[in-house]
Amino acid sequence: MTGAPYRIIGTPRFGGILIIADHASNRVPDDMDLGIGPALLDLHIAHDIGVMGVATRMASRPGTAAFLGNVSRLVCDFNREVHAPAIVPIASDGHAIPGNSLSHEQHEARLNRFYHPYHKALAALLDDKPPALILSLHSFTAHLASHPDELRPWQVGVLYNQDDRAARLAIPMLEAEGLIVGDQQPYSGKLLNASMNRHAEAEGRPYLGIEIRQDGIADAAGQAVWAERLGRICNLVAIA
Repeated sequence: MTGAPYRIIGTPRFGGILIIADHASNRVPDDMDLGIGPALLDLHIAHDIGVMGVATRMASRPGTAAFLGNVSRLVCDFNREVHAPAIVPIASDGHAIPGNSLSHEQHEARLNRFYHPYHKALAALLDDKPPALILSLHSFTAHLASHPDELRPWQVGVLYNQDDRAARLAIPMLEAEGLIVGDQQPYSGKLLNASMNRHAEAEGRPYLGIEIRQDGIADAAGQAVWAERLGRICNLVAIA
């Protein structure tokens, strides 16, 4: 579904594991001009670096599938509330996005083209094939250009809002791997958890919110390590 706002990899199954990666792609549709240089699409502001590789590897296993955002977060950020200003960002980490200076009608058209179909399809999939566990998969940059002095030592963060059932199980498992684990780091899931608030917490569905530092999954070797690790940990959390 290359023209759609989402892609599904693998076969979703009742009682399986469903990976949701809102920011998996840096794709900008051919008929859209964001007014930025192409090099910016390789940066973290355009997508969650490394997440596509991790999710694709995990979804190759029976019982696991992935629902992936299929446009850049600069086109439309699926992990925002519908009225949030950053849902169609006019700037990100110090970079202006002039093509996103939209009229109200253009803004609504952008949401109708990408945001609403994405969340409608995700809701339908979760209703049709309810998983035992949702893995909300993101990655974070080791440092923000706008805050170069801010240290981010965590190799992985675990995020949640009110429902911390899976988080409490997963954090000691990740620590046992010898990792520096952030509990609600590098930011809090109580502040930014829109997709999981809507599709997991509001419906009582168990989920694990994971943020991997991007330098750990920037290449195929790191993505393979994390795919194996998260596949193993998610299976343990799902049956606990």
